[in-house]
Formats: sequence, structure tokens, C-alpha cells
Amino acid sequence: MFQLTAEESRALRSQFATLKGGRGQHRKYLPYAFTEQGVAMLSSVLRSARAIAVNIQIMRAFVRMRELLISNRELAEKLDQLEARLEKKLASHDEAIAAILSAIRELMNPAMPKHRSIGFTADLDEK
Repeated sequence: MFQLTAEESRALRSQFATLKGGRGQHRKYLPYAFTEQGVAMLSSVLRSARAIAVNIQIMRAFVRMRELLISNRELAEKLDQLEARLEKKLASHDEAIAAILSAIRELMNPAMPKHRSIGFTADLDEK
């Protein structure tokens, strides 16, 4: 069992849509929560049928949370791999796009060809 922080307590309060703290609602101390092992130990102390049924449901919730965490971790790894592949492709695409833009700029601003002078030039007159 461990005591929640003030931030964790506020997050749980809003998550479960409990009433806002008002008259009689103020907590002097932060709430406590059980770990999975704490719930298992609690089942050895509490012997009523209702306590055992609740304990089984809590243990199933812990198992389900663990499964969700594992599947989310796998999904996060797959997303990281996909992102890395996309970054590689985008880098090569960026290079190709830059080359295309450079070619378009060259086509838009062609170098002016040197025109030959018409008639005699000073160079020819001297010869």
C-alpha cells in the first residue's frame, strides 16, 4: 500500500467524475492505493465471500492492465519503426524534390546565350 500524491489524487478525482470538494468533502490526508501484491496479501487476511469476490475482480483488473501495457509497448515499438522508415523515405524524397526545384529554377532563368555581333568588330578591323 502507498499514499498517492496530490496530483495523482486530483487526476483520480476528475477521472471518476466525483463531486468537487465542498463542505464535508475536504480530505485532510491523501488517499492510499494498493499494489497488486498488496491486494494479494489482503486476500489472505479478509475471509468473507464478498471480500474474496472483490479481490478476484481487482486481480483480474491488474492482469488486464498489464496486458494493455504490454500491447501498448509493442504498438509504440511498431510506431517507432514505422516513423524511422518514413524519415528515411522522406529524406530521399526531400533530396529528389530539391533536385526538381533546382531544375525548374534553371528552366525559369535560362542563361542568356552570347550573341555574335553583326558586322565588323574592332578585333576584325585590326587584322
